[in-house]
Amino acid sequence: MSEIQIQFPMKSKKRRLHFPEIALIFLFLGGCGRSVPTNSEGFFQSNVNISAVKTQTVVEPTRQSSAITNDFTVYAYDVINVWPHDRNAFTQGLVYRDGTLLESTGLNGQSSLRKVDLVSGKVLKQVKVSTQFFAEGLAALNGKLYQLTWQNQKGFVYDQESFQLEKEFTYEGEGWGLTTDGQSLILSDGTDRIRFLDPASFEVKRTINVQARHQPVTHLNELEYIKGEIFANIWVTDEVARIDPATGRVVGVIDFTGLLAPEDRDETTDVLNGIAYDAVNDRLFVTGKRWPKLFEVRLRVKQ
Repeated sequence: MSEIQIQFPMKSKKRRLHFPEIALIFLFLGGCGRSVPTNSEGFFQSNVNISAVKTQTVVEPTRQSSAITNDFTVYAYDVINVWPHDRNAFTQGLVYRDGTLLESTGLNGQSSLRKVDLVSGKVLKQVKVSTQFFAEGLAALNGKLYQLTWQNQKGFVYDQESFQLEKEFTYEGEGWGLTTDGQSLILSDGTDRIRFLDPASFEVKRTINVQARHQPVTHLNELEYIKGEIFANIWVTDEVARIDPATGRVVGVIDFTGLLAPEDRDETTDVLNGIAYDAVNDRLFVTGKRWPKLFEVRLRVKQ
């Protein structure tokens, strides 16, 4: 198969992508899925018929239709609430806990770990990450916070309350997104691969490869584990994939096109990135890199 050179705002430098990879990045905007969602309560509406430099990347993703209509359900969204978000926060990881947001922000020299008030957007607590590191995904598990870095193959473990750095850990390859199912740390690295790590030893317990219609889905970025599924931002698009953690199969895609209005954008505004879930109140939150707003949304099957 011939290769196609495509210039994305890549994390470090341009790389070559084979055609299936390019197609899968944008496959999610096409037809509407026909299956009825099995989980239609809470932030899902039930009364409907049934997207290299990981630095500033001001970009409008190319819109490309797809012939896929039956492989998974495509969701749209309704905005329930809007709260302020620090426009300077280059959001890489987002977690909701006990009325506040825990946020990992990126860029060398600007990376941090933050505790943020949901309603006001005020930063309540913050620790800076050393300038040599570009911070990435974040997960909270058993009173600890786990934070990735992009290319240093190193992560950090903090006490969740004090933000005291307790130890470091290592992993192979790049670090992009991180979440947990309550037992394992779940790590994405920008490929179609997702790894499940032991949170004590950081050994890889198992690996899945994410696919849709038997093709790899790459550029899996920020992750959130919600009701037995992995939600994953598809980097440089407005799409979030819903992934079966047992098989790696894409079972749904959320199209967040138009979530941040044009009048809320400026020259620093970057891509959609940041998913958090309030398990107690069943609320879904999303934001983006250097977005001035954070949204609570409810999902519905796209017509």
